[in-house]
Amino acid sequence: MTAPALTIAEILGHESALTDLPTFGRMTGQAESTIYQLAAQGRLPMEVIRLGRKRYVRTVDVWNFLGLVPQETGTAFGVQPEAPAGNDEATRGPAGSPLSSKSATTSK
Repeated sequence: MTAPALTIAEILGHESALTDLPTFGRMTGQAESTIYQLAAQGRLPMEVIRLGRKRYVRTVDVWNFLGLVPQETGTAFGVQPEAPAGNDEATRGPAGSPLSSKSATTSK
């Protein structure tokens, strides 16, 4: 059974330096078993750190993988998402515009 995926706010609220693999799976919307299998095959897109029997990835690597890069905002670090992907609802324009996913067809 897959745990529900985490929201961006929950991901950015993860303040520890390391993220365990089950949490990484929830951040990416993948099953825990899939994440462990990819880690065992060396196919995760980041370094896996083994401490005892547990496996971790760096939280900053997870943020970079998800496109949430740290930006220096003066005295503290803030995190801002990169430009949205093409399938993001925020990039869609009003119905009938070229940016709309359901563009209207013109009939003559």
